[in-house]
Amino acid sequence: MLTLYSYWRSSSSYRVRIALNLKLLDYELRTLHLLRNGGEQHADAYRALNPQEMVPLLVDGDFRLAQSLAIFQYLETLVPQPALVPDDAQAAAQMWMFCQTIACDIQPLQNTRVLQYLSGPLALGDAQKTEWVQHWIGKGLDALEAAQQAFTASPYCFGETPTYADCCLVPQLYQAQRFKLDLNRWPRLLAIRARCIAHPAFIAAHPAQQADAEPAATQAGT
Repeated sequence: MLTLYSYWRSSSSYRVRIALNLKLLDYELRTLHLLRNGGEQHADAYRALNPQEMVPLLVDGDFRLAQSLAIFQYLETLVPQPALVPDDAQAAAQMWMFCQTIACDIQPLQNTRVLQYLSGPLALGDAQKTEWVQHWIGKGLDALEAAQQAFTASPYCFGETPTYADCCLVPQLYQAQRFKLDLNRWPRLLAIRARCIAHPAFIAAHPAQQADAEPAATQAGT
């Protein structure tokens, strides 16, 4: 059985949970708290598994794989159906561009280690950190909203069924909402999200549904 190391509120872990659910794969979830005791991801035992000291980490027997987009590619090869990549070569390339915009350009600038560095060595206050996060999330989602205008007839990002782009989008909008951005700024992305969050694979992957979710989040469902 596959094993996924995850943190309930990690958007990169969230996107992999969605993909595993869409692929109808059974997996064991092992959780790490990224803040408790200085961050459980920095413990020696986990560092031995993943020298990057980050989540998610997928383990398949003796094989270990970090980085969510690499995990997506592995899953697509391991279990080709249901396909989460469009058949058309150009649509597939655009889908990967969409995923990379979130995973490479937006999410890294909001993650825990960056925010800790902003408040630690750089001594930024909470208001400055919020401004930083809102700026970079907003800039990235503006670009994705504009790019998606060519696909307005599609219920999901790139067609009639979810792809890895949808796996990336929903967690990123979750983080945008968490950091108090107005999602109405992105009507196309918001319409896709509305369809996704009604899908069982997305519902089961939601942070509030995870065993390590904080009680307040579980009660609020956000």
